[in-house]
Amino acid sequence: MRTERLYYDYASPEPFEAEIREIRLMGDRAAILLDKTIFYPEGGGQDADRGSINGAALLDVREAPPPDSADPSGPAEKGKEILHFVPAAEAAKLSPGRAELLLDARRRRDLTVHHSAQHLLSGTILRLTGKYTLSMHLGAELCTIDVDAPELSKETLLRVEDAVMDAIEADAPLVIHHCPPEDIRKFPLRKVPPRGEEVIRVVEIAGHDFSPCCGAHCRSTAEIGILRILAAEKYKGMTRISFIAGRRVLLDSRLLRQNGETVSRALKVPVMETGAGVLSLLEKTAGLERDLKAYEEAEAETLADALLEKAAEKTRGQGQTGAEAGDQKPPLIAGTYDRGSIEKILRIGRRAQKKTGALLVLASREDRKFAAFCAAKGADIRPLLKEPLERHGGRGGGGPSFFQGAFETPAGLAAFMGDLGEMRPIDGNVKII
Repeated sequence: MRTERLYYDYASPEPFEAEIREIRLMGDRAAILLDKTIFYPEGGGQDADRGSINGAALLDVREAPPPDSADPSGPAEKGKEILHFVPAAEAAKLSPGRAELLLDARRRRDLTVHHSAQHLLSGTILRLTGKYTLSMHLGAELCTIDVDAPELSKETLLRVEDAVMDAIEADAPLVIHHCPPEDIRKFPLRKVPPRGEEVIRVVEIAGHDFSPCCGAHCRSTAEIGILRILAAEKYKGMTRISFIAGRRVLLDSRLLRQNGETVSRALKVPVMETGAGVLSLLEKTAGLERDLKAYEEAEAETLADALLEKAAEKTRGQGQTGAEAGDQKPPLIAGTYDRGSIEKILRIGRRAQKKTGALLVLASREDRKFAAFCAAKGADIRPLLKEPLERHGGRGGGGPSFFQGAFETPAGLAAFMGDLGEMRPIDGNVKII
């Protein structure tokens, strides 16, 4: 069924009267076919319109060949239907006949502004750099174009942005050409026109761009309002440029101002000096972090010495506290720390490991985790730790000289640590809990 297409010339929020010709149920959605439509179907890189049909929320608008079509790949407007999708539950309240269409005009304007802005941006980049736009994406929050250049300098992007704003302020008209009747060969097109179309629609931005396009556009560049290039990054040998235009720039500016004022109050500096203020704070923070790390390392050294001294006191007169070369059963030093994360325990263990050949099993009650270290040659600590770890519901792993584990409950960790001394009746064994 052919639908009269009025979306190019209608962008008003006012109700529009049409007629429902058919309703097709498609799972949890229903496709509405109208005699005429103001809703743009997705295509040309532009998303479909939103709005309502007799109060039923419009989910999507698509072009599709009729169910009995013999040529599903035919021209866009010939032989294709426009399907207006609404929730099936709401479609049950609809019936063929008169329908009131309401267009989400604010969303349409946003889509239109960004589509025209993309044409102007791509045309300007081509004019100033000779580089073509190979693809584009008009997103709900961010729009991008991929330019056939491995890199574009900041200076080039600023020139492009300024030139785009010059064109916007010049209020250049956007003119629509239909070929035929016009001859498409007379236009310096920025990209190759689609094949198989009976009529090709060419969008001209006077003095700036000619491009085949079936999307909805502004009437002049002034309606774009403003354009901002947000970023440029390397992408698959090209440069991907992110941009926003129109009211999105206003919303972005408001958010940046709000964030700037928050930072300004926190740093007690003027808004325009927040950048320098943040850098200064980061420098101070980096210095404090260096000092903190030095303190943590010194503390770990002190606690490692204290751990080994305590172990030595308990084993004095009982034989060696370190493993001899080739000893497969190094003495055990186990300790549980009530305060301190596993990161702190790791620092202590690494320092103690350099000073003893004993097996060190140190636990953090706070994190319910433990770490085991052993510098003795030929020792493999895994057989000692795996069985009690699994028996008490822990999980972990490691190698011959380093092993880590964790438990769901403090009781599981305590039981595991309590078992270690009983399982290793070795002369010189030391257990510190």
